[in-house]
Amino acid sequence: MKKEIEDIEHVASHYLLAAIGKKVLRPGGKELTIELIKSLNINPKDHVVEFAPGQGYSTNMVLENHPASYIGIDLDEDHVNLLKSKIKPIDGTHIEVIIGDAEKTGLADNSTDKIFGEAMLSMHANQRKMRIIKEAARILKPGGLYAIHELELNLAGESEEKQVKIQRDLALVSHVNARPQTIEEWSKLLEDEGFEVIDIQRRPLKVLDPSRIVADEGILQTLKIGYNVLTMPKARKRVLAMRKTFKAHDKNLNAVAILARKK
Repeated sequence: MKKEIEDIEHVASHYLLAAIGKKVLRPGGKELTIELIKSLNINPKDHVVEFAPGQGYSTNMVLENHPASYIGIDLDEDHVNLLKSKIKPIDGTHIEVIIGDAEKTGLADNSTDKIFGEAMLSMHANQRKMRIIKEAARILKPGGLYAIHELELNLAGESEEKQVKIQRDLALVSHVNARPQTIEEWSKLLEDEGFEVIDIQRRPLKVLDPSRIVADEGILQTLKIGYNVLTMPKARKRVLAMRKTFKAHDKNLNAVAILARKK
């Protein structure tokens, strides 16, 4: 990822983490991704769409269930090309990875059985979140499932100013306009677009904790990540700033997976 390494001080946090060797970039780590995919109960009759596929970990997990078709949609051409190189072909499954916008997929109405997206809605303002969720509702068949894996704000007993501070601090260290939501806010965004929330799973946000990194990446890859952080001063400065921010807001930030059904 030469471009990201050259401009490590300014790239978005997911590019930064990928540049130091992090492969699992989801808020709840590998564990919550596994639970998310399980909740979709994908079978050989399903037509599946993934918004912002990333590096292919979740994609290959989905393809192991042999869906009838899989379409991955990402705005980033580099991501699309990387994913194409990592996807394992599956007999009987039609696979496409295309450059496109999750809020304007170009897919037909009521054409999809299951949709999922991870760590992407949190990175957008609420109006764009709404448009993406609306698009998911448009292309899903009635009764179809939409699963998301995102950042959750836990603001029990906190002031509105606290929410503003958390979002500002996250935006500063991640270099994206991060807008995590409370469980109630996530649920309302989905319900307003015709979904019924049927399952919610939460995990602590431990993206940069050593124990989570080992669990997600394994010992050898964790050692590579550690070496890269030690030998890349600009990256190290940003990673430490991110970890400090996550720890400062530890009790107010979680990872959440929500499964919703189109009514």
